[in-house]
Amino acid sequence: MTLKRIVGILILTALIAGSAFASGVLQEQQGITTLRVLYYLDAASPNAVADANRWFSDFERMHPNVRIERENLFDEPYHDKLRAYMAAGDLPDVMYVWPSGRSDYLHNQRALKDLSWFIERDNLAQYYIPMTMDPSQQQAGYMAMIPQGITTTHAFFTNMEVLNAVGLQPARTYSELVAQVPVLRAAGYQTILIPAQSEWVMQSCLFSMVAARFCGADWHTRILNGQARFTDANFVAALNFIRQMYADGVIDRSAVGVDYGDGPGMFAANQGAYYIDGDWRGGAFTTDSSTGQALISPARQNNIRVGVFPDIDLPGVVLNSSSSVILGVGYAMRADIPIGSEKERLAWELIKFMTGREVSQRRTATGGTPTPSRVDLNFPAMNLEPILNNIGNMGNTFTTATVVIDGVFASEVFEPINTGLIQLALGTQTAAQVAQNVQNAYDAWLRSR
Repeated sequence: MTLKRIVGILILTALIAGSAFASGVLQEQQGITTLRVLYYLDAASPNAVADANRWFSDFERMHPNVRIERENLFDEPYHDKLRAYMAAGDLPDVMYVWPSGRSDYLHNQRALKDLSWFIERDNLAQYYIPMTMDPSQQQAGYMAMIPQGITTTHAFFTNMEVLNAVGLQPARTYSELVAQVPVLRAAGYQTILIPAQSEWVMQSCLFSMVAARFCGADWHTRILNGQARFTDANFVAALNFIRQMYADGVIDRSAVGVDYGDGPGMFAANQGAYYIDGDWRGGAFTTDSSTGQALISPARQNNIRVGVFPDIDLPGVVLNSSSSVILGVGYAMRADIPIGSEKERLAWELIKFMTGREVSQRRTATGGTPTPSRVDLNFPAMNLEPILNNIGNMGNTFTTATVVIDGVFASEVFEPINTGLIQLALGTQTAAQVAQNVQNAYDAWLRSR
């Protein structure tokens, strides 16, 4: 975590701790239970604002004795605010969380209530993919949250409009990608677009996949078991491949200055032939029901292919046809809500509703959840736009699912990887130096356990 980020969190913590909100001065109205909700909202995504407003309004209508106080944030501001709430001892009642990685501190400190009893009581497991109901998939080791789905964090979008304009076909190998760079550049196009300003993007959406291709599908297990190190030649080679992508011009160095929210617009405007993001990003291109407009019209979406990165045909690669997959995000309840209280009952009802059939159906139809955890959805009724159909078939484009780095390692370990990937792009660190920094961080983490 950068110094700027740490200072920002400390300031937020102080503000929260000193507020009437945190001090308990704000009292619930008699007969009304207030639920504080921290909601992850990409306001630029089609339908996101209207859908969220509808869902929370519907819940309040179904439960007249509840009042939702919802705070909407996105990307790093969301994570910074949640960490600040945690530091101030003032977590929201219901919050949007990750099964590990970005929410590891909540899991490690058991700050989230175990939902297993509620799930069993309401017989909910039958409606979900078994993996999403497996407590071992969550860092807490219990059902701290209900996931909305399963996430492929690496998706490789191909724009056939751009390739056709210069007489190219989709690259099947890395060597073919490199050969396309001068052709695309001469016509004013970038090769691969990736909005890498937010440090997590390169790690989650690209390097997690790359690391497994160089180190094997079980590479993380061997490190955790003490059988391998981050400084081993194969991990250094994986890091060096990221450096090489910049050196070869496959990714322009300007990518590290592109805000995460700007990536879809650049791809929709045909600024590059390929685009790397997570599977969830397909929803950014679809039609907004309130305006009837789409970043990429359904007709143009037929020119977009979605799969995984081409085969890396370089020495040292041990795996191809792979992508990084993890349990998806979802909703959790703070652990210290009194057992048996009306607040606990309503918080659970909200979590159940937000991961229920109605919301899941809509989120899947609009691209918010490409691979939903619910098994009782009516897919024919969704009339999915072409890009969402393509994402739904992504599982057929690769043979091996591998881990996401921030899903299997603690933040003390994956944050130096995030930072190191930016340093490689800027040329301020070598792959060997980044690997040593990560190993040092891992060793320090082991000593602190």
